[in-house]
Amino acid sequence: MKRVLLKLSGEALAGEKKTGFDEAIVMEVAEQVKELADRQIQIAVVIGGGNFWRGRSSERIDRTKADQIGMLATVMNCIYVSEIFKSAGIKSEVFTPFVCGSFASLFSKDKVTEALQRGTVTFFAGGTGHPYFSTDTATVLRAVEIEADGILLAKAVDGIYDSDPKTNPDAVKYDEISIGEVVNKKLAVVDMTASVLCMENKMPMFVFGLNEKNSIINTVSGAFTGTKVTV
Repeated sequence: MKRVLLKLSGEALAGEKKTGFDEAIVMEVAEQVKELADRQIQIAVVIGGGNFWRGRSSERIDRTKADQIGMLATVMNCIYVSEIFKSAGIKSEVFTPFVCGSFASLFSKDKVTEALQRGTVTFFAGGTGHPYFSTDTATVLRAVEIEADGILLAKAVDGIYDSDPKTNPDAVKYDEISIGEVVNKKLAVVDMTASVLCMENKMPMFVFGLNEKNSIINTVSGAFTGTKVTV
């Protein structure tokens, strides 16, 4: 793979604290990303906002407003992680689909492509810029737009199982599964809109555990131990 989109969950970056950031985890991610960038692999990043905001669980807030708060949570995440990356010697830039003043650059495929070709790690913050679309959908959309070779889906679990391994000790892990099977079996790897985008645009995904040592490097290098989602 020469160009990849890495999706990080906000919860995974928070670690055991469940909120905010665990800087040691973020530095571990930075070290892996730097090694890949040094190999001339072009990397884009999307980060969820779950370590700051789960507004949909509240019925007191309008759905559109809740989603907008969630978008801003992802902006905070990307700015923070981008700065940690810079401290590790990685060139990085944050892009958003809406104007954020001097905080970030406005998304443009041409500008992003130029940045990637210069070896800059690009962060896609703010989701799609619209409510009712998750960071899953934003991840697949941006991966398709930048013509990535695949999506690296870093999660708290080390792959896709036929049931929740946290509650079922006999859950079976898939080494490979099609996106169609994921949808039919309701495995909820990504939401339905994102799944359809993957199918229509033939975008493969690689699902793995973020907390496994060198999991990002291993996924790109072929020593993958998670679940490949085929299209």
